[in-house]
Amino acid sequence: MAELQRKPRKLDPVWDQIAQEARAAVLKEPLIGGLVHSSILHHASLERALSYRLAMKLSSTEMSAQILREIADEAYETAPALGEAARADLVAIFERDAACHSLMQPLLYFKGFQAVQAYRVGHWLWEQGRRDIAYFIQARVSEVFGVDIHPAAIIGKGLMIDHAHSIVIGETAVVGDNVSMLHSVTLGGTGKEDDDRHPKIGNGVLIGAGAHVLGNITVGSCSRIAAGSVVLEEVPPCKTVAGVPAKIVGEAGCDQPALSMDQILNGCPGQ
Repeated sequence: MAELQRKPRKLDPVWDQIAQEARAAVLKEPLIGGLVHSSILHHASLERALSYRLAMKLSSTEMSAQILREIADEAYETAPALGEAARADLVAIFERDAACHSLMQPLLYFKGFQAVQAYRVGHWLWEQGRRDIAYFIQARVSEVFGVDIHPAAIIGKGLMIDHAHSIVIGETAVVGDNVSMLHSVTLGGTGKEDDDRHPKIGNGVLIGAGAHVLGNITVGSCSRIAAGSVVLEEVPPCKTVAGVPAKIVGEAGCDQPALSMDQILNGCPGQ
């Protein structure tokens, strides 16, 4: 009988890099071997590792890790876009967060990354009509990570949330690709209306710490919102706004403020 040819393994540079970093970490610090093996080296893909990590973080006496892992596995197997978004988020954090020195770090230690991946699974459940489980995941993410993202919100790829403490993103909010935000950001409504009531954040926007964007308004792509600002009106693309209430104080300063992470109002490095 002719020998069956093995299929070549699909290339996955992000996961391969994480596995390499994990092996190096265990050699350097054997005491974390159990964590690294169970969370990374035991798994064949990033998706499997994420299912395990999220289940371990979000399980409780009300919902076992086994059930949550089965839910996450189903989501990743059914919707490949979830894994693609996770990789984009990992790379975004590695490239933009000065405190991130490896792709392994967010997967193991950064609650912003973990919270966003849990939201993505919850959003998939919401889209499938499984809304009670989606609400449960939202509640657990809020309790465990201090990040409250409604499962109906729409969030693009390449999101970086630095520190990720006290983040609130409402039900009808939309966040574009390659957005960066810092801690204590709110994308909220302005009243009790039960319709489209939350902000629409364009691609490449940088939102500073403690900023609040309220109401069904649009923040144009590649704009900057200064720390502590309260944004109540539309923001054109490529502008910087600051203050309470926020006003336009100048241009964004560079083409991609969310990538540079520069929050100085007079511009971005190299401009």
